[in-house]
Amino acid sequence: MAVIMPLIMYGGEAKSSAIEAIQAAKVGDFTKADTAIQAANEAIVKAHHGQTELLTKAANGEAVDVSIYMVHAQDHLMTGIAFVDLAKEIITLYQVIQG
Repeated sequence: MAVIMPLIMYGGEAKSSAIEAIQAAKVGDFTKADTAIQAANEAIVKAHHGQTELLTKAANGEAVDVSIYMVHAQDHLMTGIAFVDLAKEIITLYQVIQG
C-alpha cells in the first residue's frame, strides 16, 4: 500500500491540475495554464517514481501484489497522464483561437 497510495494521489493531482490548466486557458490566462501544466507534470513524475519501484521489484523477481488497489492506482496514473497530454493540446488550440 505504501507505493499504491502515492500513485492514486499523484495521478489524481495531475488530472486536477490538467483540468485547472484547461480552465485557465479557456479564459485566456495562459500563464496560469502553464503553471498548472507544470504542476501536473511534476505530479506525474512523482507517480512514476512509485511505478518504477514496482517495475524494478518485478524485474528482479520479487513478488508484486496485483490487487484491486493496484489496478485502481494504475488507472489513476494513466488517466492523469492522458488528461495532461490532452490538456496541452487543448491549451494550444485556445492559444490559436484567441490569437
